[in-house]
Amino acid sequence: MTAIRKPFVLGFVLSMLIMLIAACSSGNNGNSEGNASSGEKPAESNQASETPAEPVEITWWNFPNYQPLDGEVGKYEKEIIAAFNQQYPDIKVNLEMITFDGGPEKLNIAISTNSAPDLIYDAPGRIIDWAKKDLLAPLDDMVTDEVRSDISEALWKQSMVGGKTYMYPINTAPFMMAVNKTVFEKMGKLDLLPLDRPDRTWTFEEYKTALQAVKDNAPDVIPSGFFAKSQAGDQGTRGYITNLGVSRFLNEDYSAVAINTDQAAAALDWIVQAQKDGLIVNGSASLAASDVNDLFLQGKLAFTINYSAVLKAQNKTLKKAEFEEVLLPFPTLDGSEPKLEPYLGGMAIFNNKDEAKIAAAKKLIDFIANDPEWGKKNLIQTGGLSARNSITGLYEDEDYKYSELARKFITDPPTIADGYAEIRTYWFPELQRALLGAATGKEALDAFAEKANEAISKAKAAQ
Repeated sequence: MTAIRKPFVLGFVLSMLIMLIAACSSGNNGNSEGNASSGEKPAESNQASETPAEPVEITWWNFPNYQPLDGEVGKYEKEIIAAFNQQYPDIKVNLEMITFDGGPEKLNIAISTNSAPDLIYDAPGRIIDWAKKDLLAPLDDMVTDEVRSDISEALWKQSMVGGKTYMYPINTAPFMMAVNKTVFEKMGKLDLLPLDRPDRTWTFEEYKTALQAVKDNAPDVIPSGFFAKSQAGDQGTRGYITNLGVSRFLNEDYSAVAINTDQAAAALDWIVQAQKDGLIVNGSASLAASDVNDLFLQGKLAFTINYSAVLKAQNKTLKKAEFEEVLLPFPTLDGSEPKLEPYLGGMAIFNNKDEAKIAAAKKLIDFIANDPEWGKKNLIQTGGLSARNSITGLYEDEDYKYSELARKFITDPPTIADGYAEIRTYWFPELQRALLGAATGKEALDAFAEKANEAISKAKAAQ
């Protein structure tokens, strides 16, 4: 009997030990139901730790769309990435800052060598052209119905091709002029500017009077700027000439050039003569948009013709003289409402045939545009207005309030036209011909129209 009892007792003891060890293990791992007596909440399941996400690495190329922090270009973007990684630690973002001068060519080389970045923050002029060449990934699956209805049709037109969305619109502002208000205050001629009018509209003749006042009373200041080198800032020269001549750049269905009118040609002839008369900067045929804005930031130029609320913010730390600049719409021949092209900034994804990278890039876009904390912060850092109609009143500055009002002057931009990337290459060479005396305004605009219309037809035929 003793022999029988010993194995039984031993087995019983072993069973109890196993149960005790199991109970201890369960306690150490935590109770999935929580501990009611202690008031502890059940531990949340961390799916990421159970099945770790596969790390993804994406490359973001960015023009200086954000105001630099502490004078360092790209520093703010690094803060965005750090905040993004708090939510998405498995997505590594490689940032490369590019300039407005050399960036476009660098992008062209990258595309031609199959080394395009995954993500770009840019404008429709290039993005829509890339979309038409089937280089981008569509973004429709990340555009909610709320966002779709909150952005104007004019901005969506600049973001879509063939019914698909290829640019996620973020910030906007109408392109217009800026004036050195301080110059007019010192001259005692502030009344020559239309600042007492709610919409600030004014006539060509009023503008000429203001230029002459600068020439007569502030000899160290160039009255106004113009430029015709490279492609950057072409919207400034387009807006200037079309409004002075009360014309359109392209017709309403984008099928042909419309700027080669007698009135627009007369405006271009006036620009050529105004340069000779000292009302417009000399040597403008060899100046780029950045050269002219740099003269403005040095306090050497009274008017600059390629400006916006976005540029005003970006230039805040670049000023080389103390003065107050004020936004103004382009003057029109008859004082009618101006037609202003919209600046639109947004993000696009190159289709590099990697679905994981495309998905990761969409997450970064969504974070930049819509994160409850960073979305508004990022928008303000661009110095722009929101592309969304419901987001207003971001700034106390009077110029920003005016810029919001001036959105009513926004017209359809030519950037969505078929063949636009080629069209713009013909614009500045013809302006240069007029400025150098090799063609009249009408001859230059007619020559531009002939080449541009051919580009439009060729692009349409290729579809």
